[in-house]
Amino acid sequence: MGVKGLQYFMEACCPDTCVPVDLKQMAADHVKAHPDSTATVVVDGMACLRYWYRCQAWVHGGQWQEYMHILQEFLDAFTAADIRLVFFFDGTVEEQKRAEWVKRRLRVNQDIARIFQHIKTHGQQPNSRDLFCLPSGLATFSRFALKSLGQESRCSVREGDYEISDYALSHNCMGILGQDTDFVIYNTVPYLSINKLNLNNMTTVLFSRERLCHVLKLHMTDLPLLACLLGNDVVPEQQMERLRNSALASYRMKHKQVQGDKVYAVADFISVHHPSSEGTSGVSSLSLVEAEKEALEKGIRLYLLTGQMSPWLESSRAFPESVCLMGNYVPGDILQAAMEKHTQAECFLVYNVLHDGVVECSNTLEDEDEVELPPQAVLYLPVRERIYGLLLPVQPDCSGHTVSVKEWFVFPGNPLKEPNRVTPKPLNHLKGPPDLMALWFRTDPEVKAVQASTLLDVFELYEFSEELKHFDSPLIAVICLVTYITIQARQLSLEDVDAYLSQAVCVRFKSFREMQQLRTPVVDPRAIQLGSLFVRGLTYLISANSACGFPFPMGELMPWRTFDGLLFHSKYLQAHSGCPKEELLEGNPSWLSLFLSVRELVLEACRRRGVPVHSRPRRLQRRDGAHHCEFPFPFHIHHFTYYQ
Repeated sequence: MGVKGLQYFMEACCPDTCVPVDLKQMAADHVKAHPDSTATVVVDGMACLRYWYRCQAWVHGGQWQEYMHILQEFLDAFTAADIRLVFFFDGTVEEQKRAEWVKRRLRVNQDIARIFQHIKTHGQQPNSRDLFCLPSGLATFSRFALKSLGQESRCSVREGDYEISDYALSHNCMGILGQDTDFVIYNTVPYLSINKLNLNNMTTVLFSRERLCHVLKLHMTDLPLLACLLGNDVVPEQQMERLRNSALASYRMKHKQVQGDKVYAVADFISVHHPSSEGTSGVSSLSLVEAEKEALEKGIRLYLLTGQMSPWLESSRAFPESVCLMGNYVPGDILQAAMEKHTQAECFLVYNVLHDGVVECSNTLEDEDEVELPPQAVLYLPVRERIYGLLLPVQPDCSGHTVSVKEWFVFPGNPLKEPNRVTPKPLNHLKGPPDLMALWFRTDPEVKAVQASTLLDVFELYEFSEELKHFDSPLIAVICLVTYITIQARQLSLEDVDAYLSQAVCVRFKSFREMQQLRTPVVDPRAIQLGSLFVRGLTYLISANSACGFPFPMGELMPWRTFDGLLFHSKYLQAHSGCPKEELLEGNPSWLSLFLSVRELVLEACRRRGVPVHSRPRRLQRRDGAHHCEFPFPFHIHHFTYYQ
């Protein structure tokens, strides 16, 4: 992320630009200088995900209760320091950054393939941080997690770094906490490092743009050009290679070769060609070809916050806002409500569909060699088609044009050269076009039932509305997803269903400390993919809940209420070992009763769809010292050691 090579340059070549700071003292100084304000730090949530997710197990689908505990500790540390936090999450990928986004996603796919290879070889999760992948949906769930913990959490409608920088500057914030050198380039409040943050003594490192300008002999307004010449997410590094090579050659004629000379050379190049008040203006002074000129001007504009100007632009007009491409199909009240919910991080996916019809989904832990289980993007396609059908027209317009949604979804085998176009589909039990105005704005009791039945129709469980009333929202979420996965995949066994459902029952009654004590003796690649399928399914469930007008409280549908990856993995191993149901439910009669009632409903729904679920215990890999062997099941659970 950020500017190519700038982080290394600041840390290794001019460490004076990296200033250790005490956040408590910084907050006190801020309040003293601005008595009417609160010391507020704007947090780049996307950059904090690796810092936050410190749970030992990550490959199984996430340890969500423990993750919530970690977030609370993070918040408590800042509260004790009298620092208010505002969290921002990326709500879209802007098209000028799409190429870089695709490149990163394909690179992560290669890492995921190596992770699965390691698991198949060693039967364990990789310990190296080089082979690491955050649980699916972590960014999505984190914004809801922070809101549930009482924090202000926001979602961007344009480039996230821009919105963070602009908000921080306009609200006189104390600093930005993140890990992206773009925050050095924006002329905004101080940039603080999340990677260097020590919660125990509330210290971190401030990357000083003022000191960087002093070292490089540049003006603050030159930094956007520096970033573009070095290469960033908008201006590819190779596009400016000619200029950098020219700058480097000129610099080395005058100076000895030193560490970081590429950055020094580009800075010197900028100083030499700085526009004068009498001569050339803008980037025209750099002797550019037209493509280079356009790329630099576009890149520089993206760094200009509200009201800011650049000497490197002949006209410092703001970069044009994105256009609402779906405006002809969406009532203004609906779009406005969707944008408000989106920016307040209260819904998911809906605004992106309604605004420009472009959605994306990042990497998921999926085995490219798995032939029985389809990728999550394929498995949940019918759900997304019906969600789109709720939000957009399903029939061609008067000119014969059919609306479609562009999907940039990452899965094995998808080269991401272009988006997949998905046509909205109608719901089976909906008579006529959906009435979003009623679903979203009416508050009478009757509409609540319509909202709930519409959501169930999205997952093709409409006729089970009455039976589902006997369960609370978290279990309804589980029933919807497990039934849907079983019907769509058609390869799930009774053991798989039992693992899903027993986990969902047990997780309701366990604390995060109990989850921390759980261990599994072996990691099974198929169980990993089943865990990821469920967690990704929760993101589509909350999207459907958003589209239907929130029939269920959003907090009830979150993974910390429905799923723990390590617990699911242990139940999967137990179920395929043939252990009795009483043991699967840990000897608790009330848990067993609840499990059996949920199980009966799921299996009946599958039977009605012509997908009977049969027992098919699998051969699982087992570790015996340094050796691996496979053995048929059933066998008794004493072969595994559990710490509960």
